[in-house]
Amino acid sequence: MPRVGLDPAAVVAAAAGLADEVGLTNVTMGLVAERLGVRAPSLYKHVSNQADLNRRIADLALTEVGDALRDGLQGRSGRDALAAAAHATRAYVLEHPGRYATLVRIDDDRALGFLTAALAGYHLDPADTVHALRLFRSLLHGFAVLEAAGGFQLDTDLDESFAWLVDFLDRGLRSAV
Repeated sequence: MPRVGLDPAAVVAAAAGLADEVGLTNVTMGLVAERLGVRAPSLYKHVSNQADLNRRIADLALTEVGDALRDGLQGRSGRDALAAAAHATRAYVLEHPGRYATLVRIDDDRALGFLTAALAGYHLDPADTVHALRLFRSLLHGFAVLEAAGGFQLDTDLDESFAWLVDFLDRGLRSAV
């Protein structure tokens, strides 16, 4: 019989929290069980295995980042939409680096749809949209992951560098049409 109060959502939430604290690669069923105050076999009533747990963390992350992008893009277009998507993504990676790590290999239609919407104001040639989307995603990913890992050690303000990145991308996208 499953433990009262323990369900798949609670297991995933605990695992996602641990992923943000200790890194996704360090999350084990044993560590999640310890966090929840149960024995590891109890978790298998709620998730099939480690791969299933990681997939569910990815699903949670997709929902969360999709919601952040949706909220950030509301009523914005052009450079404002680009900046809102960039800031929402950066904030998510910094707040939830472990969860975000599950998304690196996923091209989810919902999250990519929001990033594509942020690019809509640039009236790109449809043949260039995928390239622009990959560029945008790569820039955001690279900056935010490096920042989360403490990879920027120079004295220049990170927010200024990020604003410069957004401005540079905006200029490039405007000149692509």
